[in-house]
Amino acid sequence: MEQKNPREFDQNVYDLFDKFVHGDIDRRTFVDQAGKFGIAGMTGAMILDALTPRFAEAEVVPKDDKRIIGEYVEYPSPQGNIKMRGYLVRPAGKKGKLAGVLVVHENRGLNPHIEDIARRVALEGFMAFAPDALFPLGGYPGDEDKAREVFPKLDQAKTREDFVAAAGWLKSRPDCTGKVAVVGFCYGGGIANMLATRIPDLAGAVPFYGGAPPADDVKNIKCPILVHHAEKDERLVAGWPAYEAALKANNVKYEGFVYPGAQHGFNNDTTPRFDKANADLAWKRTIEFFQKNLK
Repeated sequence: MEQKNPREFDQNVYDLFDKFVHGDIDRRTFVDQAGKFGIAGMTGAMILDALTPRFAEAEVVPKDDKRIIGEYVEYPSPQGNIKMRGYLVRPAGKKGKLAGVLVVHENRGLNPHIEDIARRVALEGFMAFAPDALFPLGGYPGDEDKAREVFPKLDQAKTREDFVAAAGWLKSRPDCTGKVAVVGFCYGGGIANMLATRIPDLAGAVPFYGGAPPADDVKNIKCPILVHHAEKDERLVAGWPAYEAALKANNVKYEGFVYPGAQHGFNNDTTPRFDKANADLAWKRTIEFFQKNLK
């Protein structure tokens, strides 16, 4: 997918977009303010359109790729929303049990990009499972703006339990080795951190630009952690030193990286925030982490 260089827009545009996608400002405010920082010939509306994901153009592993087997399955979440749904993907032709990787989406639910990420994980030899937190509200609506509107309506206490249940369901499958790790992005990065504090036998957690867990909960982390942050993501980078200090204080095995020049969402190759060099490096480190801790 051909994208604008992530440094073409003024940094203020990316800061505004970050506020927009996290619900701090509405569409009209973004459009009005972004136009002041845009490049020649681009209105605020045109900038928003340029930053909107292009799922089909960026797809790496198609749904019908013969190398994978994917299906939508339901799983129980008795402490959460009772019944949940997710996308389960296995590498085709693999005999025997596989280690599991929970793939946790951003704050828009299980969109096509996260499904593609799950397929990429499966091609590395793992069983990937990507739950849809929006399932109790009808599932991912097929539109990013609608997803952003619906997401705040979730009961987050129940949603957290849904992800805990998803990890347990994946681990207990007869075709799973019993080893499960998690990777999450933005909102999902925060969920990955949370799961590390909640699941004692989790094999590993990889939060991409995710919020840190409460400092008092870090003592509960028993698995290795691999943290990815973007240098330009000041809101989340600011919390990394304290999280790192807590990891050290509690003797948690971890690695943490702040990627130079990268924007929040730099791994998402469906938008101009995508930074190929940093994303490739972060993904390489992620797969090596899974290979080491799951196999």
